[in-house]
Amino acid sequence: MGDDVGDNLASKYSMTNRQAAIKVVKVLRQNGFEALLAGGCVRDMLLRRRAKDYDVATDARPDEVAGLFRRTLKVGVKFGVVIVLIRGMHVEVATFRTEADYEDGRHPVSVEFTNAAEDASRRDFTINGMYFDPIEKKVIDYVGGQADLKKRIVRTIGNAEDRFGEDHLRMLRAVRFSTRLDFAIEPATFAAICSNAAAIKKMSGERIAMELEGILAAPNRSAGASILIESGLAEHIFDGFLGEKAGLAVGVLGQLPERIDFALGLAGFFAGFETEFAVERLRVLRLSNKQKKHAEYLLANRGRLLKEKMSLAELKQFLAEPYFEDLYSLEKAIGKAGDGDGLAALKALRKRIEDLGDIELRPKPLLNGHNLARLGAASGPELGQLAEEMYIAQLEGELATGEEAERWVRKWLKRHRTIEG
Repeated sequence: MGDDVGDNLASKYSMTNRQAAIKVVKVLRQNGFEALLAGGCVRDMLLRRRAKDYDVATDARPDEVAGLFRRTLKVGVKFGVVIVLIRGMHVEVATFRTEADYEDGRHPVSVEFTNAAEDASRRDFTINGMYFDPIEKKVIDYVGGQADLKKRIVRTIGNAEDRFGEDHLRMLRAVRFSTRLDFAIEPATFAAICSNAAAIKKMSGERIAMELEGILAAPNRSAGASILIESGLAEHIFDGFLGEKAGLAVGVLGQLPERIDFALGLAGFFAGFETEFAVERLRVLRLSNKQKKHAEYLLANRGRLLKEKMSLAELKQFLAEPYFEDLYSLEKAIGKAGDGDGLAALKALRKRIEDLGDIELRPKPLLNGHNLARLGAASGPELGQLAEEMYIAQLEGELATGEEAERWVRKWLKRHRTIEG
């Protein structure tokens, strides 16, 4: 469990996040302070998982931490947090603290600096409340985190009702850790989530979206979706998300590829609902424009890949879309989660795509707007309709040269003006 790589092997110009954190611990200890690795990195080290971040907890006050390092960012001084910049790494250093009076269901009103044991008691879950001493190479556990790791359970530190009352977002965090680690949620903790689920509405859409992404983009996402639905969190985040339509989410998410992004996870989650309902409910998350466009495209185009005798032009237009493979995966998952209807059509479509070979999906139009106007097309709706139909004919392979396109346009104009006359 020790520092396998060793600080002496770090590059002169850079180091890993773990090496940087251990360097910070050493500097603090050399100056008479207690300092330990804390939180999720300890959990992941014990599980033999790669830790995303290595954080440090110490009895040094923020100004004392800042005084020991050349470059720091005082991003959360009132909460005892300082970021130490060291060889390209950002290490979060937090002073041991207790917190009180969570008036907004998220942030404490008052903070008092304290010792490691009391600092552990204010953290969210036992598996996140341990420390590791990288100098002595030992785990320091005041909250029973090691025992819960062995039992593979997510349990709040202290009374679950109190923990979720302090910070409502912890309910989604419990689901995220359960999903990510494939751990069960301890019964009393789950009961508290169910009884407090309505409070999740008080959280910002952006924070809810961050937690949901960790659930719905994880390989074990179907289990996470099941917890969201059973606990009532899904219904309180997305009004009306319940019943058989909600239940389809679990099956569809379980059939998606292992690695997906958030937009596809959301589309799978809402696979049982009408597009209008889903799009309306997704507004609460305040997604980025890219995420919103991606999810809405997948939801709006469900079923279109199953169309019999799809034209070549339509197929090329689908293939040219950046979200085509996600749409195909969603459609396949829906088929597998249901009665298998549509799977044969998808298989035939994939074979047809393979037979196309390496073709240009979005060729430049053979004629532009100026060319069409020169041939007699009136500006406005007529020109737009003509350009669209000509491009479809080009995608179908009916037109290959500018000369062929001009002849096609003259016939089109003659035919439409005869009809209008």
